[in-house]
Amino acid sequence: MNVLVIGSGGREHAIIKALKNNTRVRKLYASPGNGGISQEAHCVNIKPDNISGITDLVVECNINYIVVAPDEPLAIGLVDALERRGKKCFGPNKAAARIESSKVFSKNLMKKYGIPTAEFKTFSLLNEALDYVKSSKTFPLVVKADGLALGKGVIIAQDVTEAEAAVNLIMKEKKFGESGNSIVIEEFLTGPEVTVLAFTDGKTIKPMISSMDHKRALDGNKGLNTGGMGVIAPNPHYTDDVAAVCERTIFKQTVMAMQSEGCPFKGCLYFGLMLTPKGPVVIEYNSRFGDPETQAVLPLLETDLLDIMEAVTDEKLDTIDIKWKNSFSACIVLASGGYPESYKTGFEISSIDPAGNLKFSDAIVCHAGTMWDGSKYLTSGGRVLSVTATGVSLNNALQNAYGAASQIGFEGVQYRKDIGKY
Repeated sequence: MNVLVIGSGGREHAIIKALKNNTRVRKLYASPGNGGISQEAHCVNIKPDNISGITDLVVECNINYIVVAPDEPLAIGLVDALERRGKKCFGPNKAAARIESSKVFSKNLMKKYGIPTAEFKTFSLLNEALDYVKSSKTFPLVVKADGLALGKGVIIAQDVTEAEAAVNLIMKEKKFGESGNSIVIEEFLTGPEVTVLAFTDGKTIKPMISSMDHKRALDGNKGLNTGGMGVIAPNPHYTDDVAAVCERTIFKQTVMAMQSEGCPFKGCLYFGLMLTPKGPVVIEYNSRFGDPETQAVLPLLETDLLDIMEAVTDEKLDTIDIKWKNSFSACIVLASGGYPESYKTGFEISSIDPAGNLKFSDAIVCHAGTMWDGSKYLTSGGRVLSVTATGVSLNNALQNAYGAASQIGFEGVQYRKDIGKY
């Protein structure tokens, strides 16, 4: 098989590392990939949202299977276009990807089918949204842009003034473009957060190992929100009892709801959960693998990833027995100085060998913002590398990951020193 992975981040690198272990894979392609990915797959410089370019590529290179990893190409219908060409894909079609690309759709879905989530109102008119926040008695409120916003379309407003500013920013000033044509305003909930990625073929759903992401840029959960600065797996708050409740009230209910709406979801369904005093609730859905959760979860997978993905595509997930290692995992993200705001790139990265791996450790290094100039790796983005290590305990995994991360250097490197403590 020739296999193509769409995307250019650490998530895609982790997927490629898992796929290359399958002996049926003849050649791996990535579009567009990055410096580290280029050592393990043939990179083609076509952007993920270039549907015609990618569909032409899969025909020209006789690609047999395509993994569409990022949210935007899923939202605009890349899977639909590829399937029209007779190609097999891992990832939902455009209709099913609405579970992430439209928060209005996902919130209404949860309300209709009794899936636990925060109380909410949706608005498509600016004045109605402003009137609602002015009359609100309970704060904080959470204001969300309806569409995709690179993970930045959520604002927690502490009072009326901040809520009005958030509504105007999204709907009037169009901070997130067309994604702000409609908004969701919902109650603010508290409790430990949990991420559960799950394989589903539209009928069967099989959750992966749970994880805990760390979004804030700085230690102590301070600083701006980012795409993710580190992950531990499994999540210590996600007990067997909690998992049983989620399986019954959230996971299976969501698959059934999407079936009932005529848009069954096939691929990786991301559940962003909060464990509130009243029980687990859905904070958000994503229509694909999370980043950097994927980098922490996939190293714990024993069953072959491509076999699972094909079972999802062929709607035979119930025939696969998915096994996981009895281990713990920790992922540390190394970022450019100044991330997630302004930062400089082009700095040499030390201690990484030409194959993209750490010279003095067996920790897994996934590249995100890197380029290979023929002799060395240079930084080329905000999140540069993720370093993942496993261990017999969470502390052991964290020690291994931090020990490996400390060996890597580049000008301005920053990473959190407290992953796993929050």
